[in-house]
Amino acid sequence: MLKKITAAYTLALMGLIVVLGSCKKEYEAIETTDDAVIQQYITANNITATKDTTGFYYQVVSQGDTGTFFKSTDSVFYHVAVKSLANGTVYYTDPVNTNLATYVGYANKLVTIDVPAIRTAMLALKPGGVARVFLPSYLAFGRNGLTNINVPPNEVIDLVITTLPERTQAAVDDRVIREFIAAKNITGMVKHPSGVYYAISAPGSGGQPISLRSSLTVNYTGKTLDGVTFDSSTDGTAVLPLNGVVAGWQEVLPLLKKGGKMRMLIPSPLAYGRGGTPAGTLANTVLDFDVEVLDVAN
Repeated sequence: MLKKITAAYTLALMGLIVVLGSCKKEYEAIETTDDAVIQQYITANNITATKDTTGFYYQVVSQGDTGTFFKSTDSVFYHVAVKSLANGTVYYTDPVNTNLATYVGYANKLVTIDVPAIRTAMLALKPGGVARVFLPSYLAFGRNGLTNINVPPNEVIDLVITTLPERTQAAVDDRVIREFIAAKNITGMVKHPSGVYYAISAPGSGGQPISLRSSLTVNYTGKTLDGVTFDSSTDGTAVLPLNGVVAGWQEVLPLLKKGGKMRMLIPSPLAYGRGGTPAGTLANTVLDFDVEVLDVAN
């Protein structure tokens, strides 16, 4: 009985060794193939790139000229574009109207995978710098690819990282708002000390003053800067406690009285912040609100 068990065990072990051996050969083959593809691309395009010991390459396209080089403890605000190295197909960019934000030391998330190469490239930049990372498939989306963004299996990735020159999200948003106002030729906007930009079309009159203790009956429409409405109530039924809405409203709505109307451009730290809404949207996003105060109750 013991001999039979030992023989069976031996056969199973040999089978496992064969499987593992074939996987190792496949891994080594893709490692070699991907490296050759990247080196050929770099040579053909006269790119000066650094190879990391883990197998990816990175190129400093523009070092950036704001302040000093990034450190792991610095906040970084940036955009990414994920492309095919073979044909330039764009598989992913961060959502419109927003930017990515984290500490440099934690900058390693790309869609659904961890890519430490992002952090490595950032440490070679200053704010405002741009880097490209040439990722072999086994350090990117692997043999399965990623169907939800249409990355095919074993795809070598060209990742472009564009860091923003600002050191805070509030500064990023302030630039975005000013550029939006200029592009849309919006007049009458005033910057509140909080950072909210607002324009009062009707101040309202009489009645109780608005404070954080107020409950407001309002009509409102909230949009992102591309004009897409994400929330709206215009039938006079919305009753909201001022201390329960986004901080941007709390800052500037007390400038109105009953009957007042206002447009607000709210920077993301005074809107839904870095975390976004409970549904996972509107992170690091400037909000564009039109609000009419129908009634005030204290």
